[in-house]
Amino acid sequence: MTETLLINFLILLLPVIIYLIFLENKISLTNKNLLLVLGAITTILCMSYPIRLELGFTFDLRYFPFIIASLYGGYKVGFPLYIVINVYRLIIGGNGIIQSFLLSTVIFLLVPLLHKRFMRLSSTRKIGCAAMVALGIILLFISTLTMFYETLNREYWIVSINAMTIYVVCMIFIMILVEQIHHNILRRERYAQAEQINVINNLSASVSHEIRNPLTVTSGFLQLLNKSKTLTEDEKMYVDWSLKELNRAEKIVSDFLALGKPQSQNMVHSNFKEEAEYVKNVITPYANLHEVTVNLSFSNTLSKKYDKNQVQQCLLNLYKNAIESMIDNGGTLNVDVTNHANSIIIKLEDNGNGMTKEQIRRLGKPYYSTKDEGTGLGMFMVYNTVTKLGGKIDVKSEVGKGTTILITIPA
Repeated sequence: MTETLLINFLILLLPVIIYLIFLENKISLTNKNLLLVLGAITTILCMSYPIRLELGFTFDLRYFPFIIASLYGGYKVGFPLYIVINVYRLIIGGNGIIQSFLLSTVIFLLVPLLHKRFMRLSSTRKIGCAAMVALGIILLFISTLTMFYETLNREYWIVSINAMTIYVVCMIFIMILVEQIHHNILRRERYAQAEQINVINNLSASVSHEIRNPLTVTSGFLQLLNKSKTLTEDEKMYVDWSLKELNRAEKIVSDFLALGKPQSQNMVHSNFKEEAEYVKNVITPYANLHEVTVNLSFSNTLSKKYDKNQVQQCLLNLYKNAIESMIDNGGTLNVDVTNHANSIIIKLEDNGNGMTKEQIRRLGKPYYSTKDEGTGLGMFMVYNTVTKLGGKIDVKSEVGKGTTILITIPA
């Protein structure tokens, strides 16, 4: 029995090892196709090396990948694994087929229901939730055995206690591994982004002012030249194009400057109300031009020390991006500033074009933009500012339906 359990446990470690060695930098840990493939392989291997009880039942760890994949992937992953378990159980044969079918059906019907709530939990609570699910499943399995015992003798209690201990302890161990891998991936991404931010901050501080001066001088001379009455229409067109390109270069330099360190003269200790209202007033004409309505709701009572200019630029970039996502059909941008516990919550919700999961994943990285003519520095500056404030950004979006951005800043 011990030997078979160790084999089952090593089988459960197999997908973890495969992911760490071959897939860690290529695919997300919670990718549904990955969960399905690794879950199916692990399930079949566990069922191929079971412990056969004297009653004719088989005991193995097949429900581990089923439970974990259903919690992380929902019904889209749970249903194929449900088919795999029951088809392969029919192929194996023996007693307990009906009990296996009923137990797997209960798991399929109930466990994926927890998916959305489970994904919002912290790592510690995810581990606890998975352990409780495993305990509930094994208790259900044990209860089905009672009808095959005339009396609940010593053998029954040994099987029950061992089964409960194995399922709960193994589930906790596997979940700790999974969550630690996920945590390490996120931490490496944060380190990489922090390094990129430092490089660009240093670059912007040393170069931006030097570039801005000749741009301003050149723009001024071109504007004077544009007023000349001796220019032909073609020459004026060339001057206009030059001015437009200089303005675009000026915008890029401004974005670089906004990435710099907070300036002491701009530091305030406030609740974001003035900045939120100022940006709304500034952006409203631009929104009206594109038939977008901007609604601002403010009920925050907490304060935070921050660079006023950087926060204004941060909000301006967010407002502008949301409006530009609704240019084709118009729409509504709802901005809600509240507080919860000890954090300031800024929520922006639009009904624009939306983004794919891959676009969301790359959002905020230097020079990545979802717009054809975007530089990517706007959202990079947003993430940089929020990071300086010790906050985090959560983005939820669906193509064709809109985007919701939730910024949480400790106060």
